Amino acid sequence: MTTATRIPCIGSAHWDVIGRAGTVMSEGSDVPGRIAWHPGGVALRIAISLVRFGMTPTLLTAIGEDDEGERLISFATEVGIDTTCVWRTAELPTDSYMAIEASNGLIAAIADAHSLEAAGDSILRPLSDGRLGSTEAPFSGPITLDGNLTGDLLAEIATSPLFERADLRVAPASPGKAERLAPLLDMPNTTVYANVEEAGILCGSRFGNAREAATALLDMGTNRALVTNGEHAVADGSRTGIILADPPATNVTRVTGAGDTFLAAHVAAEIAGAPPKEALNEALRAASDHVSGGTAS
Repeated sequence: MTTATRIPCIGSAHWDVIGRAGTVMSEGSDVPGRIAWHPGGVALRIAISLVRFGMTPTLLTAIGEDDEGERLISFATEVGIDTTCVWRTAELPTDSYMAIEASNGLIAAIADAHSLEAAGDSILRPLSDGRLGSTEAPFSGPITLDGNLTGDLLAEIATSPLFERADLRVAPASPGKAERLAPLLDMPNTTVYANVEEAGILCGSRFGNAREAATALLDMGTNRALVTNGEHAVADGSRTGIILADPPATNVTRVTGAGDTFLAAHVAAEIAGAPPKEALNEALRAASDHVSGGTAS
């Protein structure tokens, strides 16, 4: 196993409870649909996608020793994710997420990541105790990180020597948690993945398109920013310029996890040596397959 394929995925892992309706919904809607449980959490969904793209992800998260946790660990191990570094405890329950989706997109969601937040820096021990790296020999290679960690822990990561050699790929997790990523924006080895709304929260502004958002993030000192905007053009902004690409037309049947699939596919494409525009298009195709109900994630 090499650092090119072994990718630590740091952040949330839990069960998603997703209710989906095939009609338009608004506040107070009460409609028929389907309710299903799926393995979820940003870090876990990224890891699942990385396996399908030929990578070997190592999950760094907190999972309880309850029945839900046992099932989650079993699932992750069976699909090819390394779960040997997961921090587990009987003191905290496995986290969960609930969302309602309709034909007009995500209607509402609640993420219960209290156990992950309570675990704090315990989930990072494999990066310092020699399993994945140490202060003297930090992990070198891609690491994915999501904004479900506490603001204090993300601020610690921003100055930690454990991450100074990493190719850090960061996702906000949700607009409500985007501000937590602010300490990471100045890191010279960070790539931020965000949608236009999340970019606006990070920049304290509102943007009409992905190019504007990526430009603003770069102006704030971000090393690299990939900004999505639903069915509209996506921007990959860096110090060498901004690349734009249009998502393929697709029939949207699900929303949750699209950004995680995009990030995983983009990382995998770049590890495989794809140039920036090709990597961007491959990520968009994977995200399109996901929202249409395909098998990209």
